[in-house]
Amino acid sequence: MLNFFTVAVPLLAMVTTNTASLPFSSYKLQGPPPPVDEKPYSIIKEFEPEKTAILEVAPPKPKEKRLICKGCNEHENATLAFFQDRGIRDRNALATIMGNIRQESTFVPNICEGGSRTSYYNCGRGYGLIQFTSASRYYGLGAFAKKIGGNPSTADTQLRYITTEPQWKSIENRMRVSGKSIDRYMNYAYEWIGWGHHGARTQYAYDYAKRLVLADV
Repeated sequence: MLNFFTVAVPLLAMVTTNTASLPFSSYKLQGPPPPVDEKPYSIIKEFEPEKTAILEVAPPKPKEKRLICKGCNEHENATLAFFQDRGIRDRNALATIMGNIRQESTFVPNICEGGSRTSYYNCGRGYGLIQFTSASRYYGLGAFAKKIGGNPSTADTQLRYITTEPQWKSIENRMRVSGKSIDRYMNYAYEWIGWGHHGARTQYAYDYAKRLVLADV
């Protein structure tokens, strides 16, 4: 049997010699490795998903049946629409109004009595769509235009002025009643216009009655 010291001593020397070449000895000499510069954990912010805007679209305006004038000019159609908006829907009633305006001015809003085209301020008497002739009606048009900031030489201002006159107010409700003849509506119109010369206004009214047709607008 081998002596313990005979075996152990050489082995101990071998271990001592070999430890000099181990990485641990280098670590001891150089000190601990430098700390790693690690960034802190980033915080991820959670964003709410973007909300999609919803555009509310108004439903299409339902169409309505209205009378339009075939072959009529801008002023004729504007007049027709204006009085329909006032609640007058009967074809004969509207044709009577149109026939009277055609007789008075051929739908020229800046016409002066005698036929000249001029500004309201250069006429004096007998002016516009229904030839406002009396002093109260003529100067009333000018005062109304000034009040609303309108132009007394335009169809729009004159039509609006007509509905403020007592002559028109006295017949408007009767013109709204449907089912009457052109001759009956023409009697009402005389109270409104007060013409001195009848002319072709009745014939014009019958002509308009044939040209007014219902349409979806």
